[in-house]
Amino acid sequence: MAKRTGYSADDTQKMVRTIIDAMSSEFENGEAVTVPGFGAFEIKKKLERVVINPGTQQKMLVPPKLVLNFRPVSGIKEKLKNLGQDE
Repeated sequence: MAKRTGYSADDTQKMVRTIIDAMSSEFENGEAVTVPGFGAFEIKKKLERVVINPGTQQKMLVPPKLVLNFRPVSGIKEKLKNLGQDE
């Protein structure tokens, strides 16, 4: 990335770290982060649920939790679909 931007490797690493730190702060505040032309990162709450261990058939309760969800823009979705069809 440093070669593409024309910055030094150290400067590029600092910029990337700054962006990641800013995104992390937004996530901690429960905010979504949108990257134009790429997609959106959102915090979603997964509800409490019951799962069954397939080995023991024992039921277990999984507590609710927050997860990070990514929703790409439609252009990226189309590119990924087309990549899968080339095989």
